[in-house]
Amino acid sequence: MKRYLGIIVALGFVIFAIVFAFQKWSAKVEEASRDSSAARIKSEYLERVGWIRSNPDEKTYKDEVGTFLRWYFTQVNTHLNEHGGNRNFDDYLKDLERKSERGGKEQQAADKKAYYAYTRKLFDLLKGGNYSPVWSATDKGMRLDVVSTDVVMAGGTPQIRFQLVVWGAQRELREESKNMKKMVTSASFNVTWKLTDEKQVLVGEMNAPGDPAMKVDYPERYIPEFPPQMVLGHFDIDQVPANVKTVDITFNVASHAGSGGEVAAVYNWKLDAPAEWKLHEGQEWKGAQESVRPTEEIDPTGALKNAPKKSPHAKK
Repeated sequence: MKRYLGIIVALGFVIFAIVFAFQKWSAKVEEASRDSSAARIKSEYLERVGWIRSNPDEKTYKDEVGTFLRWYFTQVNTHLNEHGGNRNFDDYLKDLERKSERGGKEQQAADKKAYYAYTRKLFDLLKGGNYSPVWSATDKGMRLDVVSTDVVMAGGTPQIRFQLVVWGAQRELREESKNMKKMVTSASFNVTWKLTDEKQVLVGEMNAPGDPAMKVDYPERYIPEFPPQMVLGHFDIDQVPANVKTVDITFNVASHAGSGGEVAAVYNWKLDAPAEWKLHEGQEWKGAQESVRPTEEIDPTGALKNAPKKSPHAKK
């Protein structure tokens, strides 16, 4: 029996090596299959999303975007069924918590958690089948959605929050180092609000140059399953004077392509001011500054005859 012991041990090692190699090979096959499935979903998404981004008719866009998103998240769900994954979509948050336990910087962790929560809120809206922007427009292959215009408390005062989503801003995956890549998205903003009364006389103007608050230009950083190539953010502005009848909003979004071209998209939304956007009669419009405007700009109907006058509530 002893003379066979060495053979039995050797055979055991061979079997163990074969099993180990098979498991390792199976894991690599599964990983490759999982990566291939994820890449397929992204590829099909990018093939289909062109129409969603460029559809010029706002009504049909709103009808179709829900169907498109249901298709996308059905693909994500099938992928998770077949290959596993975190259905809570909170791997980023768990990673932050692990780093915090090892003594990470608290403020940085808090900021990152806030951005995750901000991204997650919109992700849940997109995934839940309730995505219905209050206004949308397309220009030069990019679509801008005004998701909501709720009045919220910000900085201790009521503010109109314009929650935005931009589809299709140019971006590029850059190799920062041998083992690190970074997605760089090009999207710069400038927004103006022109306010006129019922006679179309200019009451005031507001301008918001620069990026929106809580700008998220690569949502997949926080949730890999987030629909690709979106930019999120919001602008908060003061409520408008009670005598404002019409609000004329111009959103400018510039995006620089890796090939060298510059996309300068312009979206114009003109609407009657909703009641909740307005201050009560007699309330002061805080932060208003005086500036000179040509007569024809203040009153395009020509009702005001005197040359340049002051627009009493022009904001910078």
